[in-house]
Amino acid sequence: MLWQQMQQGAVALDWTFYLPVAAFLLLVALAVPVWVAIGAASVMLLTASQVLPLSLVGEGLFSGIDHFALTAIPLFILTGDVLVRTGLSRKFLDVAEALTNWTRGGFGSATVLVCGMFSAISGSDAAGAAAVGRMTIERLVESGYPRPYACALVAAGACTGILIPPSIAYIVIGLVLGISASTLFKAALIPGVLILAAILATNTVLNRRHAWEQGHALSLSEWLANLGRALARGWYAFIVPGVIFWGIFSGRLTPTEAGASAVTITIAMGFVMGTLKLADFPSMMVSSAKVNGVIVPIVAMSLPLAQALSAMGVPQSFVYTMTGFVSEPWMLILVMIAILVAAGCVMETTPNIVILAPLLKPLADEIGMNEIQFCVMMITALGVGFITPPLGLNLFVVSGLTGESVLRISARAVPFVLFMLTVVLLIAFAPAVSTLMLS
Repeated sequence: MLWQQMQQGAVALDWTFYLPVAAFLLLVALAVPVWVAIGAASVMLLTASQVLPLSLVGEGLFSGIDHFALTAIPLFILTGDVLVRTGLSRKFLDVAEALTNWTRGGFGSATVLVCGMFSAISGSDAAGAAAVGRMTIERLVESGYPRPYACALVAAGACTGILIPPSIAYIVIGLVLGISASTLFKAALIPGVLILAAILATNTVLNRRHAWEQGHALSLSEWLANLGRALARGWYAFIVPGVIFWGIFSGRLTPTEAGASAVTITIAMGFVMGTLKLADFPSMMVSSAKVNGVIVPIVAMSLPLAQALSAMGVPQSFVYTMTGFVSEPWMLILVMIAILVAAGCVMETTPNIVILAPLLKPLADEIGMNEIQFCVMMITALGVGFITPPLGLNLFVVSGLTGESVLRISARAVPFVLFMLTVVLLIAFAPAVSTLMLS
């Protein structure tokens, strides 16, 4: 009886849906830029189904990016770039190392911590992997870690780029689903820290098992003295994340205003320190524009596609189909996680968000999942894809830095993937993890 009721609400999909989907998958497989593939699929879908006028594509190119929140993305990207060029990112590493140099696996733990610190500013995984990898991989190898594992450690730590606020991914999903980015940033803080803790715990366990790196025998006074010296030399670097977190979590600044404040302060510090010159600006702007130029066209093209799919009843049909095959809520949650992790393995986060968020959100609503919890679960599950082949963007970044084989790095990344998936399950089945900061 239940299945018959679901079938009555389901929408029959024909070639007008499946042909554009096949064309999209083919274009992505041929390495056509994702925004072009999404745009082509949108045009084909609207032309074949005629559910909405084709002029919607032209309107969507403007209205899809006509949002104040999107201006935060280039600002956070530019802040991360300036941090690296001014040398402020090394101050984070010095403090992180002073915090952990008394433990076994101290520099490995410091590497993970500095990934988290950098993530709290740039909001980008790839930028964090590149910046931290240049500073730490060779030192990790000198400390006794195998090179493939050192690469995997940096790649895993950099996954926090989209998981610890401020995060570009949360800005995009907030835009797609109509949820405040500030609210999502608050909700993501505890899950992001849990992911960071999971990576730290994994490294600690593996280091104890293999004895790659030995800690320094320090008394409490020596440890405090080292930490004090590191903070005295680099305390001012923490003004940047401090302004971001204070502004967003106090409600005094929007994410865009926090990003603007952060980049202004970072540039001012660079000039005062003498590590930044006017001649550096063109290359910084070009570098940041390249990253932004990958994200914004995808968001622009997503609106007509989402509207066409909604008009065709595709999300509703997906819900009816899934609930027909799997009736238990906990099983549906596992199915959603499996879809997200699999999607993260083959495609970048932004297209996954704009395609899958409108599709899976109704399914989450059907089983009574809070929309904030759904967003955090989705971004965290997609974040696992940064260290899983075949795409695994962070794997390719550190491979490009070191020349190490992606396959060897990905094999060493398996324990990190397992620990991160544990946190994803915790987020999915314990709503308080993602809503505690909102109470």
